[in-house]
Amino acid sequence: MGSPFPGMDPFLEGDLWQEFHETLASAIRAQLLPKLGPKYVALLAKRYVMGHSTIGITDTPSGRVIYPDVNVSRIREVADAAYNVALAEPTIEIESEMSEQVPLLAVEVRDVAERRLVTAIEIFSPANKFAPGYAEYLARREALLQTHTHLLEIDLLRRGERIALRRPLPPAPYYVFLSRFQRRPLTAVWALPLRERLKVVPVPLLPPDPDVALDLQAAVDACFALVGYERLIDYAAAPLPALEPEDTDWAAERLRAVER
Repeated sequence: MGSPFPGMDPFLEGDLWQEFHETLASAIRAQLLPKLGPKYVALLAKRYVMGHSTIGITDTPSGRVIYPDVNVSRIREVADAAYNVALAEPTIEIESEMSEQVPLLAVEVRDVAERRLVTAIEIFSPANKFAPGYAEYLARREALLQTHTHLLEIDLLRRGERIALRRPLPPAPYYVFLSRFQRRPLTAVWALPLRERLKVVPVPLLPPDPDVALDLQAAVDACFALVGYERLIDYAAAPLPALEPEDTDWAAERLRAVER
């Protein structure tokens, strides 16, 4: 069936995001590889940043989790029991914020001859749109901007910080940013409306080679076709973050149309 929405599915911005993020990176790579010809290759690059993950499909956090020391509380329980002290029951149990290493996948377009990085394609994740990963990403971005590497950034998350530009962005829930090394400090911005298909954007190569096209909607559709996210998403629940009132009504009508 696929997503009930024509563009980005706003219900994906939740506990399925980490899984979707990696599937989307693979779909982008698969779409680009046949277009790059013998001179270039698209590779997946994984790195880890410290962040707070959401609960995933398996309910098991990925990466190395930093746990607090629990030995002190155990010793106290033994001592209290020795003095026959009645221990009070807790009023409630609430999850603690726990940092972990969150994996992030990017797509790297490299030339085959020298394997140099030609274009870095970053797909934003909560891990690099919120502290502490946001500062790490800005530092990584600044380092890339000092090189002759093109930088294509895909932001399909409505929450979190946006990249820092010198003028305000046009209002939109989603964005694509392209910094060509020949055009810096200028950055091309595509504003992606909620109710429209995602755009086809250019992936630049080494001059004088022409750009290749990246169809973002086709990449997202390929993810739904492969995994079937529509079977896993609870469309009866409200998306996070909440949509604007007019978009809430529109989304509800889209979902009703699928049910008919």
